[in-house]
Amino acid sequence: MRNTDKYPVEGPNSLWQVYKTISRFKAVRNFIFIQISRYAPSLPMKRWIYRRVLGMKVGEHASFALMVMVDVFFPEKIEVGDNTIIGYNSTILTHEYLIKEYRLGRVKIGSHVMIGANTTVLPGVTIGDHAVVGAGSVVHKDVAPYSFVAGNPLRVIREDVRMTEQDK
Repeated sequence: MRNTDKYPVEGPNSLWQVYKTISRFKAVRNFIFIQISRYAPSLPMKRWIYRRVLGMKVGEHASFALMVMVDVFFPEKIEVGDNTIIGYNSTILTHEYLIKEYRLGRVKIGSHVMIGANTTVLPGVTIGDHAVVGAGSVVHKDVAPYSFVAGNPLRVIREDVRMTEQDK
């Protein structure tokens, strides 16, 4: 189960009330820097923007491929471990604006994780160290360390992806 905090709203759907939960200035600033990061070819520059401008916790040698989209409104709720790769055009969300409520949840991606291209990570999930997420997946629940998961709905393909002597 995802770990999110729920905030009920009255009146029109919660997305119409987004600027009651986040300032316009923060949203615009984040959007500009995220767009720069999406197209930037320099991994150190991307990590610098994520850490220093957006407030994310990003480990050493973490790599964000071209077109990765991090949460515009609450990027500071994202943590990525060391030596992790986030694949092309993936999306990491920490918010959900629904009809009668909005939800916020931290996303924790461990170290040595591989997330395939075009993956969506939903709010409130943890992806354990050394996990592999197949391309095109929707991560709607926690992923155990060393597991290989894929699909929509997300399924465990293999529970232990540690290298064996035969793999070396």
